[in-house]
Amino acid sequence: SAGPRDVVICSYGLLLREAKTLQGRAWNAVVLDEAQAIKNVATKRSKAAMDLKARFRIITTGTPVENHLGELWNLFRFLNPGLLGSLEEFNERFALPIEKDRNREARVRLKKRVRPFLLRRTKTQVLKELPPRTDICHHVELGKEERGLYEALREQALEVMATAEMEPGQMHMQVLAQLMRLRRCCCNPRLIMPESTFPSAKLAAFIEILDELRDNRHKALVFSQFVGHLSLLREYLDETGVSYQYLDGSTPARERKKRVAAFQSGEGEVFLISLRAGGVGLNLTAADYVIHMDPWWNPAVEDQASDRAHRIGQERPVTVYRLIARNTIEEKIVDLHHRKRDLAESLLEGADLTGKLSTRDLLQLLRED
Repeated sequence: SAGPRDVVICSYGLLLREAKTLQGRAWNAVVLDEAQAIKNVATKRSKAAMDLKARFRIITTGTPVENHLGELWNLFRFLNPGLLGSLEEFNERFALPIEKDRNREARVRLKKRVRPFLLRRTKTQVLKELPPRTDICHHVELGKEERGLYEALREQALEVMATAEMEPGQMHMQVLAQLMRLRRCCCNPRLIMPESTFPSAKLAAFIEILDELRDNRHKALVFSQFVGHLSLLREYLDETGVSYQYLDGSTPARERKKRVAAFQSGEGEVFLISLRAGGVGLNLTAADYVIHMDPWWNPAVEDQASDRAHRIGQERPVTVYRLIARNTIEEKIVDLHHRKRDLAESLLEGADLTGKLSTRDLLQLLRED
Protein backbone atom coordinates (compact mmCIF):
# COMPACT_ATOMS: atom_id res chain seq x y z
CA SER A 1 0.00 0.00 0.00
CA ALA A 2 3.06 2.32 -0.01
CA GLY A 3 2.52 5.38 -2.18
CA PRO A 4 4.41 8.56 -3.18
CA ARG A 5 6.56 10.03 -0.39
CA ASP A 6 6.07 6.94 1.79
CA VAL A 7 9.10 5.29 3.39
CA VAL A 8 9.25 1.51 3.84
CA ILE A 9 11.62 0.31 6.57
CA CYS A 10 12.59 -3.33 6.28
CA SER A 11 14.98 -5.79 7.95
CA TYR A 12 17.26 -7.99 5.86
CA GLY A 13 15.31 -11.00 7.06
CA LEU A 14 12.06 -9.48 5.77
CA LEU A 15 13.78 -8.56 2.50
CA LEU A 16 14.37 -12.29 1.96
CA ARG A 17 10.85 -13.36 2.92
CA GLU A 18 9.12 -10.63 0.89
CA ALA A 19 11.65 -10.45 -1.96
CA LYS A 20 9.12 -10.83 -4.81
CA THR A 21 6.85 -8.11 -3.43
CA LEU A 22 9.69 -5.64 -2.84
CA GLN A 23 11.35 -6.43 -6.17
CA GLY A 24 8.02 -5.93 -7.93
CA ARG A 25 7.91 -2.22 -7.09
CA ALA A 26 9.88 0.60 -8.74
CA TRP A 27 11.43 2.52 -5.83
CA ASN A 28 12.68 6.07 -6.02
CA ALA A 29 15.57 5.24 -3.66
CA VAL A 30 16.92 2.22 -1.81
CA VAL A 31 19.19 2.74 1.20
CA LEU A 32 21.07 -0.18 2.78
CA ASP A 33 22.30 0.40 6.33
CA GLU A 34 25.01 -1.93 7.71
CA ALA A 35 25.52 -2.87 4.07
CA GLN A 36 28.25 -5.40 4.86
CA ALA A 37 25.22 -7.69 5.29
CA ILE A 38 25.27 -8.19 1.48
CA LYS A 39 29.06 -8.52 1.14
CA ASN A 40 29.02 -12.18 0.04
CA VAL A 41 28.09 -12.52 -3.62
CA ALA A 42 26.74 -16.08 -3.29
CA THR A 43 24.17 -15.43 -0.54
CA LYS A 44 20.39 -15.20 -1.02
CA ARG A 45 20.46 -11.89 0.86
CA SER A 46 22.85 -10.40 -1.69
CA LYS A 47 20.75 -11.63 -4.62
CA ALA A 48 17.56 -10.23 -3.09
CA ALA A 49 19.17 -6.79 -2.70
CA MET A 50 20.63 -6.78 -6.22
CA ASP A 51 17.20 -7.40 -7.77
CA LEU A 52 15.58 -4.35 -6.14
CA LYS A 53 14.57 -1.70 -8.72
CA ALA A 54 15.53 1.85 -7.77
CA ARG A 55 16.42 5.14 -9.46
CA PHE A 56 18.97 5.89 -6.71
CA ARG A 57 20.96 3.65 -4.38
CA ILE A 58 23.08 4.43 -1.33
CA ILE A 59 24.74 2.27 1.32
CA THR A 60 26.17 3.02 4.75
CA THR A 61 28.68 0.77 6.48
CA GLY A 62 31.47 0.98 9.02
CA THR A 63 33.28 -1.99 7.44
CA PRO A 64 33.17 -1.82 3.62
CA VAL A 65 35.81 -4.57 3.58
CA GLU A 66 35.98 -7.10 6.41
CA ASN A 67 38.00 -9.92 4.88
CA HIS A 68 38.92 -9.44 1.21
CA LEU A 69 38.39 -7.11 -1.76
CA GLY A 70 35.69 -9.31 -3.30
CA GLU A 71 33.35 -7.89 -0.66
CA LEU A 72 33.97 -4.34 -1.91
CA TRP A 73 33.26 -5.53 -5.45
CA ASN A 74 29.87 -6.87 -4.39
CA LEU A 75 28.91 -3.65 -2.61
CA PHE A 76 29.71 -1.70 -5.77
CA ARG A 77 27.78 -4.24 -7.85
CA PHE A 78 24.74 -3.07 -5.87
CA LEU A 79 25.64 0.64 -6.02
CA ASN A 80 27.01 1.01 -9.53
CA PRO A 81 26.80 -2.19 -11.59
CA GLY A 82 29.65 -2.52 -14.07
CA LEU A 83 31.93 0.10 -12.49
CA LEU A 84 34.43 -2.56 -11.38
CA GLY A 85 33.72 -5.02 -14.21
CA SER A 86 32.82 -8.67 -13.70
CA LEU A 87 34.14 -10.51 -10.65
CA GLU A 88 36.67 -12.32 -12.86
CA GLU A 89 37.89 -9.03 -14.33
CA PHE A 90 38.04 -7.42 -10.89
CA ASN A 91 40.09 -10.29 -9.49
CA GLU A 92 42.51 -10.15 -12.42
CA ARG A 93 42.93 -6.36 -12.50
CA PHE A 94 42.74 -5.51 -8.81
CA ALA A 95 42.20 -8.19 -6.16
CA LEU A 96 45.00 -10.60 -7.03
CA PRO A 97 47.66 -7.95 -7.78
CA ILE A 98 46.80 -6.06 -4.57
CA GLU A 99 46.23 -8.93 -2.14
CA LYS A 100 48.78 -11.40 -3.46
CA ASP A 101 51.49 -9.26 -5.05
CA ARG A 102 51.07 -6.06 -2.98
CA ASN A 103 50.96 -4.12 -6.26
CA ARG A 104 50.84 -0.42 -5.38
CA GLU A 105 49.89 0.66 -8.91
CA ALA A 106 46.82 -1.60 -8.90
CA ARG A 107 45.82 -0.26 -5.52
CA VAL A 108 46.07 3.34 -6.73
CA ARG A 109 43.96 2.51 -9.81
CA LEU A 110 41.25 0.94 -7.67
CA LYS A 111 41.31 3.84 -5.25
CA LYS A 112 40.83 6.34 -8.10
CA ARG A 113 37.99 4.27 -9.53
CA VAL A 114 35.91 4.13 -6.33
CA ARG A 115 36.86 7.48 -4.75
CA PRO A 116 34.14 9.59 -6.50
CA PHE A 117 31.48 7.35 -4.99
CA LEU A 118 32.75 7.32 -1.39
CA LEU A 119 32.06 9.73 1.45
CA ARG A 120 34.03 8.88 4.56
CA ARG A 121 33.09 10.34 7.93
CA THR A 122 35.20 9.19 10.85
CA LYS A 123 34.00 9.29 14.43
CA THR A 124 36.53 11.97 15.38
CA GLN A 125 35.27 14.20 12.56
CA VAL A 126 31.60 13.85 13.44
CA LEU A 127 31.41 13.39 17.21
CA LYS A 128 33.49 16.21 18.63
CA GLU A 129 31.90 15.78 22.06
CA LEU A 130 32.69 12.04 22.33
CA PRO A 131 34.88 11.24 25.38
CA PRO A 132 38.35 9.72 24.85
CA ARG A 133 38.94 6.01 24.36
CA THR A 134 41.99 4.17 25.73
CA ASP A 135 43.08 0.78 24.32
CA ILE A 136 45.16 -1.54 26.52
CA CYS A 137 46.74 -4.86 25.47
CA HIS A 138 46.79 -6.84 28.73
CA HIS A 139 49.33 -9.66 28.33
CA VAL A 140 48.58 -12.84 30.25
CA GLU A 141 51.26 -15.39 31.18
CA LEU A 142 50.01 -18.96 30.81
CA GLY A 143 50.56 -21.26 33.78
CA LYS A 144 52.82 -24.32 33.61
CA GLU A 145 49.99 -26.78 32.86
CA GLU A 146 48.38 -24.47 30.29
CA ARG A 147 51.71 -23.88 28.59
CA GLY A 148 52.38 -27.62 28.41
CA LEU A 149 48.95 -28.26 26.86
CA TYR A 150 49.38 -25.43 24.37
CA GLU A 151 52.81 -26.67 23.23
CA ALA A 152 51.54 -30.25 22.94
CA LEU A 153 48.67 -29.09 20.73
CA ARG A 154 50.98 -26.93 18.61
CA GLU A 155 53.45 -29.77 18.02
CA GLN A 156 50.58 -32.14 17.27
CA ALA A 157 49.21 -29.66 14.72
CA LEU A 158 52.59 -29.36 12.98
CA GLU A 159 52.88 -33.15 12.85
CA VAL A 160 49.40 -33.48 11.34
CA MET A 161 50.16 -30.86 8.68
CA ALA A 162 53.54 -32.42 7.85
CA THR A 163 52.13 -35.91 7.27
CA ALA A 164 48.70 -35.17 5.81
CA GLU A 165 48.11 -35.59 2.08
CA MET A 166 45.41 -33.11 1.07
CA GLU A 167 44.28 -30.86 -1.74
CA PRO A 168 45.26 -27.18 -1.27
CA GLY A 169 41.72 -26.18 -0.26
CA GLN A 170 41.52 -29.00 2.27
CA MET A 171 44.96 -28.07 3.61
CA HIS A 172 43.83 -24.48 4.19
CA MET A 173 40.75 -25.60 6.14
CA GLN A 174 42.79 -28.11 8.17
CA VAL A 175 45.30 -25.43 9.19
CA LEU A 176 42.45 -23.15 10.25
CA ALA A 177 40.97 -25.97 12.32
CA GLN A 178 44.31 -26.56 14.08
CA LEU A 179 44.71 -22.84 14.74
CA MET A 180 41.19 -22.72 16.19
CA ARG A 181 42.16 -25.39 18.75
CA LEU A 182 45.19 -23.36 19.78
CA ARG A 183 43.11 -20.21 20.13
CA ARG A 184 40.57 -21.99 22.31
CA CYS A 185 43.39 -23.41 24.43
CA CYS A 186 44.66 -19.85 25.03
CA CYS A 187 41.25 -18.92 26.44
CA ASN A 188 40.73 -21.81 28.86
CA PRO A 189 42.01 -25.44 28.93
CA ARG A 190 38.42 -26.60 29.53
CA LEU A 191 37.51 -25.55 25.98
CA ILE A 192 39.84 -28.34 24.82
CA MET A 193 39.45 -30.79 27.72
CA PRO A 194 36.11 -30.19 29.48
CA GLU A 195 37.15 -32.20 32.54
CA SER A 196 40.45 -30.34 32.94
CA THR A 197 41.34 -28.91 36.35
CA PHE A 198 44.20 -26.79 34.98
CA PRO A 199 43.89 -23.17 36.20
CA SER A 200 43.06 -20.63 33.49
CA ALA A 201 45.32 -17.58 33.34
CA LYS A 202 42.74 -15.67 31.30
CA LEU A 203 39.99 -16.36 33.84
CA ALA A 204 42.31 -15.18 36.65
CA ALA A 205 43.09 -11.97 34.72
CA PHE A 206 39.39 -11.41 34.04
CA ILE A 207 38.55 -11.82 37.73
CA GLU A 208 41.28 -9.37 38.74
CA ILE A 209 40.11 -6.71 36.27
CA LEU A 210 36.45 -7.25 37.13
CA ASP A 211 37.03 -6.96 40.89
CA GLU A 212 38.77 -3.62 40.40
CA LEU A 213 36.00 -2.33 38.11
CA ARG A 214 33.27 -3.34 40.57
CA ASP A 215 35.11 -1.71 43.46
CA ASN A 216 35.02 1.54 41.50
CA ARG A 217 31.43 1.09 40.29
CA HIS A 218 32.24 0.66 36.62
CA LYS A 219 30.29 -1.55 34.23
CA ALA A 220 31.85 -3.67 31.49
CA LEU A 221 30.99 -5.29 28.17
CA VAL A 222 32.80 -8.62 27.83
CA PHE A 223 33.27 -10.07 24.33
CA SER A 224 34.45 -13.48 23.16
CA GLN A 225 34.10 -15.16 19.79
CA PHE A 226 33.67 -18.51 21.57
CA VAL A 227 30.26 -19.10 23.16
CA GLY A 228 31.86 -21.88 25.22
CA HIS A 229 34.24 -19.34 26.72
CA LEU A 230 31.34 -17.09 27.68
CA SER A 231 29.68 -20.09 29.35
CA LEU A 232 32.72 -20.55 31.59
CA LEU A 233 32.62 -16.85 32.51
CA ARG A 234 28.91 -17.20 33.32
CA GLU A 235 29.77 -20.11 35.59
CA TYR A 236 32.10 -17.87 37.60
CA LEU A 237 29.62 -14.97 37.74
CA ASP A 238 26.85 -17.29 38.92
CA GLU A 239 29.08 -18.77 41.63
CA THR A 240 30.11 -15.35 42.95
CA GLY A 241 26.71 -13.66 42.61
CA VAL A 242 27.79 -10.97 40.15
CA SER A 243 24.75 -9.67 38.24
CA TYR A 244 25.01 -9.79 34.45
CA GLN A 245 23.20 -9.85 31.12
CA TYR A 246 24.00 -12.33 28.35
CA LEU A 247 23.68 -12.32 24.56
CA ASP A 248 24.80 -14.68 21.80
CA GLY A 249 23.67 -15.60 18.29
CA SER A 250 20.88 -17.88 19.59
CA THR A 251 19.18 -15.11 21.62
CA PRO A 252 15.76 -14.26 20.06
CA ALA A 253 15.37 -10.68 18.79
CA ARG A 254 12.71 -9.78 21.37
CA GLU A 255 14.80 -11.15 24.25
CA ARG A 256 17.90 -9.40 22.87
CA LYS A 257 16.09 -6.03 22.99
CA LYS A 258 14.84 -6.76 26.50
CA ARG A 259 18.32 -7.57 27.83
CA VAL A 260 19.87 -4.47 26.26
CA ALA A 261 17.18 -2.27 27.82
CA ALA A 262 17.68 -3.96 31.21
CA PHE A 263 21.45 -3.32 31.13
CA GLN A 264 20.97 0.29 30.08
CA SER A 265 18.56 0.81 32.98
CA GLY A 266 21.04 -0.53 35.53
CA GLU A 267 20.33 -4.28 35.71
CA GLY A 268 23.71 -6.00 35.54
CA GLU A 269 27.32 -5.08 36.25
CA VAL A 270 28.59 -7.06 33.27
CA PHE A 271 27.22 -7.80 29.80
CA LEU A 272 28.60 -11.01 28.25
CA ILE A 273 28.31 -10.88 24.45
CA SER A 274 29.49 -13.15 21.64
CA LEU A 275 31.53 -11.05 19.22
CA ARG A 276 29.45 -11.80 16.13
CA ALA A 277 26.09 -11.33 17.87
CA GLY A 278 27.04 -8.01 19.46
CA GLY A 279 29.30 -6.42 16.86
CA VAL A 280 26.64 -4.09 15.46
CA GLY A 281 23.25 -2.64 16.25
CA LEU A 282 23.57 -2.28 20.03
CA ASN A 283 23.71 0.86 22.15
CA LEU A 284 25.32 -0.05 25.49
CA THR A 285 26.59 3.26 26.84
CA ALA A 286 25.83 2.20 30.43
CA ALA A 287 29.25 0.49 30.27
CA ASP A 288 32.48 2.47 30.20
CA TYR A 289 34.83 -0.55 30.03
CA VAL A 290 35.14 -3.18 27.30
CA ILE A 291 37.03 -6.47 27.74
CA HIS A 292 37.93 -8.58 24.70
CA MET A 293 38.74 -12.04 26.03
CA ASP A 294 40.37 -13.18 22.76
CA PRO A 295 41.59 -11.39 19.61
CA TRP A 296 39.69 -11.66 16.34
CA TRP A 297 41.49 -11.96 12.97
CA ASN A 298 40.17 -8.61 11.80
CA PRO A 299 40.64 -5.62 14.14
CA ALA A 300 37.74 -3.82 12.44
CA VAL A 301 35.32 -6.41 13.86
CA GLU A 302 36.72 -5.84 17.36
CA ASP A 303 36.47 -2.07 16.93
CA GLN A 304 32.82 -2.30 15.94
CA ALA A 305 32.16 -4.33 19.08
CA SER A 306 34.01 -1.79 21.25
CA ASP A 307 31.89 0.95 19.70
CA ARG A 308 28.82 -0.47 21.44
CA ALA A 309 30.05 1.54 24.46
CA HIS A 310 32.03 4.30 22.72
CA ARG A 311 29.21 6.02 20.84
CA ILE A 312 26.68 8.86 20.97
CA GLY A 313 25.29 9.09 24.49
CA GLN A 314 28.51 8.02 26.22
CA GLU A 315 29.57 10.66 28.73
CA ARG A 316 32.54 8.93 30.39
CA PRO A 317 35.97 7.97 29.02
CA VAL A 318 35.97 4.41 27.65
CA THR A 319 38.74 1.89 28.31
CA VAL A 320 39.15 -1.19 26.11
CA TYR A 321 41.13 -4.19 27.40
CA ARG A 322 42.38 -6.90 25.07
CA LEU A 323 43.52 -10.02 26.94
CA ILE A 324 46.39 -11.59 25.02
CA ALA A 325 48.13 -14.84 26.01
CA ARG A 326 51.87 -14.19 25.88
CA ASN A 327 54.09 -16.20 23.48
CA THR A 328 51.11 -17.78 21.70
CA ILE A 329 49.24 -17.49 18.44
CA GLU A 330 47.27 -14.63 20.02
CA GLU A 331 50.36 -12.43 20.03
CA LYS A 332 50.90 -13.28 16.36
CA ILE A 333 47.34 -12.27 15.54
CA VAL A 334 47.88 -8.92 17.27
CA ASP A 335 51.12 -8.51 15.29
CA LEU A 336 49.06 -9.02 12.13
CA HIS A 337 46.79 -6.19 13.30
CA HIS A 338 49.81 -3.90 13.53
CA ARG A 339 51.66 -5.02 10.40
CA LYS A 340 48.77 -5.37 8.01
CA ARG A 341 46.30 -2.52 8.05
CA ASP A 342 42.64 -3.01 7.29
CA LEU A 343 41.75 -3.27 3.59
CA ALA A 344 39.18 -0.50 3.74
CA GLU A 345 41.63 1.84 5.50
CA SER A 346 44.16 1.29 2.71
CA LEU A 347 41.68 2.31 0.04
CA LEU A 348 40.44 5.30 1.97
CA GLU A 349 43.70 6.60 3.40
CA GLY A 350 46.47 4.91 1.38
CA ALA A 351 47.85 2.63 4.08
CA ASP A 352 49.42 -0.74 3.33
CA LEU A 353 47.08 -3.58 2.36
CA THR A 354 46.36 -6.90 3.91
CA GLY A 355 44.62 -9.61 1.93
CA LYS A 356 43.31 -13.01 2.79
CA LEU A 357 45.84 -15.08 4.72
CA SER A 358 47.38 -17.78 2.57
CA THR A 359 47.89 -21.35 3.77
CA ARG A 360 51.60 -20.54 4.05
CA ASP A 361 50.82 -17.53 6.28
CA LEU A 362 48.60 -19.69 8.49
CA LEU A 363 51.24 -22.41 8.82
CA GLN A 364 53.73 -19.78 9.91
CA LEU A 365 51.44 -18.93 12.81
CA LEU A 366 51.82 -22.52 14.06
CA ARG A 367 55.60 -22.40 14.04
CA GLU A 368 57.81 -20.80 16.65
CA ASP A 369 59.61 -17.59 15.70
